[in-house]
Amino acid sequence: MRGYGAMTGLVMAAGVAVGAGAAELPLQQLNLPDGFAIEVYVDDVPNARQMALGDKGTLFIGTRSAGEVYAISDSDGDGRPDTKRVMATGLTMPSGVAYRDGDLYVAQISSVRRYADIEAQLASGKELAYTQFVDGLPTAKRHGWKFIDFGPDGHLYVPVGAPCNICDEPEPYATILRYAEDGQSYEVYARGVRNTVGFDWHPGSGELWFGDNGRDMMGDEVPYCELNRVSEPGEHFGYPYFHAGDVRDPEFGEGRNPADYTAPVLKLGPHVAPLTVHFYEGASFPAAYRHLFIVEHGSWNRSEKIGYRVKMAVLQGNEVVAYRPFIDGWLNNDEDDSYWGRPVDLQPLADGSLLLSDDYAGVVYRVSYVGL
Repeated sequence: MRGYGAMTGLVMAAGVAVGAGAAELPLQQLNLPDGFAIEVYVDDVPNARQMALGDKGTLFIGTRSAGEVYAISDSDGDGRPDTKRVMATGLTMPSGVAYRDGDLYVAQISSVRRYADIEAQLASGKELAYTQFVDGLPTAKRHGWKFIDFGPDGHLYVPVGAPCNICDEPEPYATILRYAEDGQSYEVYARGVRNTVGFDWHPGSGELWFGDNGRDMMGDEVPYCELNRVSEPGEHFGYPYFHAGDVRDPEFGEGRNPADYTAPVLKLGPHVAPLTVHFYEGASFPAAYRHLFIVEHGSWNRSEKIGYRVKMAVLQGNEVVAYRPFIDGWLNNDEDDSYWGRPVDLQPLADGSLLLSDDYAGVVYRVSYVGL
């Protein structure tokens, strides 16, 4: 689960961490609820994807196309990031990062590295050492980049996306895997998952909730992407036979019964591309915003783009009773459906604010509640 780390009093970054490029971003176009503010926390992180926070305040950022992993530090302890280091380079889509008990885990396409006692290693100035925690995963790059995280059970959860738009490949494709604490064995925790790039555990029930990106090439309005809940290990969520619970796939759905698969908790919208799913547990946001945030990376397989926003799902038990925008404005209202940012991941900080990565603008924002 996402930790809140030890950082406090974080404000807009300065010095080496934020450069001239950040000043050119039209942050004034972003719409947030009254009382909330957004600012650039760190820039010049090309293709910034998943984030993790160390116990000593180091922010780790994975990338997809850049092949690099960044470590952002507050070297003088003033609560402002001032040191940025490329701690690993030349990796194969190291999109996913997770931190646990002092160690950093970095997911590539077919493996997960473990950097033991990572913040001490960084402080030493020596070459970083690592071991392979997971190895031998499929090498297909399509939907092969990974979001990883540790659950409340101490196990590492690793998705393996379908290597295609639509196909029926054997496991471990289209699954979420749960690895033993030594990384040597796994079980299939969820099946029929086309491409999840974000999940979190309900703070009350401990159940895993995840987003899933729906298939393409079925039209502008079909199918919807999904928010799902795992009520028991091994459940099947329909792919490639059904999409969004009840949309029969024209290639693989014949002869299948939708009742045999788990329907989504919420249909999110057609091609919105949900990434991070995050239950907000901080204390600084008003109670009305202590719900489930979902980052919609944005559509490409649609004549009119949608998504490119952060939304909030209001829950009553396991039911979503409202789904509304929290931050939008990265998608321009012009004839070309142009955009200047694509949000990806949320990382909580100890002061209750949220960091938000943007792989298109190459920055990390900080979202905070400043009051009415």
